[in-house]
Amino acid sequence: MVSEFQGTSKGSFAVTTNCHNHLTAVFDLPEHLAAKTEPALIAADQRHLTAIKYAVERQTAQATEQLSVLKKQPRGVGEYALERDAHIHRLTSRLRLLNRFGMDLTLGRMDYADDERTPHEPVYIGRMGLSDDDGTRLLVDWRSPAAEPFFAATHADPMGLASRRRYRWNRGRITDYWDEVFTTDGLANHGALDDQSAFIASLGAHRSSRMQDVLGTIQADQHAIIRADSRGALVVDGGPGTGKTVVALHRTAHLLYSDPRLQDRRNGVLFVGPHEPFLGYVSDVLPSLGENGVQTTTVGGLLPEGATASPEHQTEVAEIKSRLNIVRVMEAAVGLYEQPPVADVLIETPWADLRLSTEDWAEAFRTPGPDLVHNDARDEIWEALIEIAVDKIATVVDPDDAEHPELWRSLITNQQLRETFVRAWPLLRAEDIVGDLFTVPAYLRMCAPTLTDHQVEALQRTDAQAWTQSDLPLLDAARRRIGDPKASKRRRTRERALAAERAAMSRVIEDLVAADDSDLRLMSTLTSPDMREKLDDDALPSRKTVPLDGPFQHIVVDEAQDLTDAQWQMLLARCPSRSFTIVGDRAQARHGFTETWEQRLNRVGLDRIEQASLTINYRTPQPIMDAAEPVIRQAIQDANVPTSIRPSEGPVRYGTVDELETVLHTWLTDHNQGEGIAAVIATDTSKVLPNSPRIRLLTPQLAKGLEFDLVVLIDPEHFGTGIEGTVDHYVAMTRATRQLVILNS
Repeated sequence: MVSEFQGTSKGSFAVTTNCHNHLTAVFDLPEHLAAKTEPALIAADQRHLTAIKYAVERQTAQATEQLSVLKKQPRGVGEYALERDAHIHRLTSRLRLLNRFGMDLTLGRMDYADDERTPHEPVYIGRMGLSDDDGTRLLVDWRSPAAEPFFAATHADPMGLASRRRYRWNRGRITDYWDEVFTTDGLANHGALDDQSAFIASLGAHRSSRMQDVLGTIQADQHAIIRADSRGALVVDGGPGTGKTVVALHRTAHLLYSDPRLQDRRNGVLFVGPHEPFLGYVSDVLPSLGENGVQTTTVGGLLPEGATASPEHQTEVAEIKSRLNIVRVMEAAVGLYEQPPVADVLIETPWADLRLSTEDWAEAFRTPGPDLVHNDARDEIWEALIEIAVDKIATVVDPDDAEHPELWRSLITNQQLRETFVRAWPLLRAEDIVGDLFTVPAYLRMCAPTLTDHQVEALQRTDAQAWTQSDLPLLDAARRRIGDPKASKRRRTRERALAAERAAMSRVIEDLVAADDSDLRLMSTLTSPDMREKLDDDALPSRKTVPLDGPFQHIVVDEAQDLTDAQWQMLLARCPSRSFTIVGDRAQARHGFTETWEQRLNRVGLDRIEQASLTINYRTPQPIMDAAEPVIRQAIQDANVPTSIRPSEGPVRYGTVDELETVLHTWLTDHNQGEGIAAVIATDTSKVLPNSPRIRLLTPQLAKGLEFDLVVLIDPEHFGTGIEGTVDHYVAMTRATRQLVILNS
């Protein structure tokens, strides 16, 4: 192996290594960092990264071939189909990471303190685990326990490390690296003894349209949150720029790796964000961490009506709906449609006149279990009612006649019986129930007796199904209480299909057994109960589920401070385990948040609650935070305003709206290499004409959770009055990572 320095056209120093006549890993550092390219400092890395390069190439080829073979195979049924699909998912996820990152999979390395008996080789940490052909571990998955010291070691507790090294990659080349030393022995063979430089350098990077993962720069306080277990609810509380969201996403990836309960790709983890632009912004983080199976949505996105639901413009109406005990309201609303007849019902049949007493009806109505929803219960009640009718007829006719199919058909098709049953237990639609609440005052009074006459009147509207965002929790609760009105038909269709499958299978088995003339008579095993049960399972038609109905094993909620009690009920209904990661900042709650997190969450139904606080603002430069703090303090004295560690890039600039075009043009000119994203935040974005795809136009509400190099606020004093206007102003100011400009009319 030969190492050599090579000058580059841009004045940087690229160190390459030739091995078996192949170009291997490259350290491509600027000229002023040439000292870091001394062979003694990087020789071990060169050797190891070369091995990683070849392992990545081999495994990429192998995974591609395996995936091609699997996809050509017939899907099959039953357990085989599930195993095949799971294997395809694993290969696809791994291949996506290998193709996307290559050697960049490597985050850094740890060097353990040696002792005389057990000298240690460096341990390299990666986005995924990787071994060479003989099983030698080349990369340790960042989520594994063995990788924990890379993120968690501190000078107070080095966790056995002598040093650790973090790399900065750009298109397959290491453009810088930083060493952190924990012991005196660790000083040897290290060229960048700055324990914070890797992290601080990442803070100054230009923003893009997608959030980036921070695996290479996770801090110890963030790491503790990422690796916390999933029992109960973990609240991650922190002000702007403290990294709450990115920590929550990394925690999600870690839980999917470490917690077997969450590894069901369909019902493992749900990530809930505040709005669609936010979901688009963070969409790249989990795939970059090796996870592609997490479903993401907004609270509104949990229901189909959420796509078109309008905001609730009347604050009073929104507050009334948010305070409703929606489960109790829906129980009362649906209960009014589950009333047996109050008098005996006389039914005429060809066999005998039949009197169904109120006790008979009550007995049939008691048939369904307590967990069966309204529409699903109808079939059981109807069958119970028919059986009661047959039993009563059997007391006055020949018992053989009572079992006659014509009698059963006569009862099932009896118009009088059916009409009475439909009135007593009708098929319901959630949209009709909720719509009636807001158009029939007497109905709403019966279902929500605690409302005043004024409140009942305030909730009425002319269009029953003109859905607003505050209606969604009511619709969700109604669907959960009522069920799908088409489910019964689908269930009967499925049962008929299964019966036909079983009949056909029985004929095939009979033919196989009859034709089997072998000594062992192997085909006879197909008639055993165990084998028939297995074949029945494989014959079941696949069922499509509504993905966002749950249940999910864990739910991550970002910007959780804005959720109403009713919206929390939507999430709790989807997570029976009560396992949550809750991310938020009380000071960024648009409608105020005077309680503690524990008080709020206890009230909505969570009891096992842990809280972790992030207090360092890694995003917003100090001058911007100095300007933003008084804005929020005037409304919320105890706001968790974090301490900024970003150096100044100039003061906040103030001007007039007439200067907007000049401000944007100047910024685009100064950043003409295509780096960075700017945002103009205003209550009315229709008056702003963007002149570049790198400029976003957002309202204060849609800016929440996002970040930009340049932020221009238009008339922030007009964002609104009271707590909402103050919070919108504060949130908008703290989106900037470099420059903030405030323009007023």
